Amino acid sequence: MTSLLGRVAELVRYPVKSMAGVATESAFLGWHGLDGDRRFAFRRAGEKSGFPWLTASRLPDLLLYQPCGLEERVGEPLPTRVRTPAGAELEIWSADLQREIGARLGAEVELMQLRHGVFDDASISLIDSATIAEISRGAGVSVDRRRFRANIVVECAEREPFLEDRWVGRTLFFGEKEPRPAVRATTRDERCRVINLDPDTGESDARMLKTVVQLNQNNAGVYATVLRTGTIDVGMPVILAVGDES
Repeated sequence: MTSLLGRVAELVRYPVKSMAGVATESAFLGWHGLDGDRRFAFRRAGEKSGFPWLTASRLPDLLLYQPCGLEERVGEPLPTRVRTPAGAELEIWSADLQREIGARLGAEVELMQLRHGVFDDASISLIDSATIAEISRGAGVSVDRRRFRANIVVECAEREPFLEDRWVGRTLFFGEKEPRPAVRATTRDERCRVINLDPDTGESDARMLKTVVQLNQNNAGVYATVLRTGTIDVGMPVILAVGDES
């Protein structure tokens, strides 16, 4: 048995980990997330830890860099350039870009390309627009979906925040025509200080994370794994399996 949740309000891929996202009206959901999502990441040179990737938690200025010049390579859209905060467009593999990022960090960095992407938890993240609105209201901060860096923003018919918690362990289908793309929500999305960061300035506002902690034990949205591949479009209905359907 299934029930209609709402519709897809926004689709976003993040070609370079922790850099600005690229919104799209349509994206292919593959076995490793949305096509072109988090296929590049900067690594701290010489870093030997289990998580060497440079993130906005360590360098907030990363959010101010915009991947651009998307081209279809190896079957998915990948950026050829990155627009810097100053407005210059640098080739993604250029030494100039590595030097600029390294100078902001104060350490040498190198760019890596990962065929299957690099993810903190699972390959897909989803959040309901009502959750974003409630957190923003509670924090006294303007609503900005970019703070939450979700791949799929859902606008549910039931305008209640944190409905996503009920999705864990269930299947979500996109669209009405078979075969429909589908994901399984696996866990709640435990938030970090990145949601404090203004996507336009990199400045931090601690009220955001404090509000998530107060309202929902530091969780907002869910992670999911892919059950069935296919194309997802903005405006598509999102359907929740409420029984054993998979």
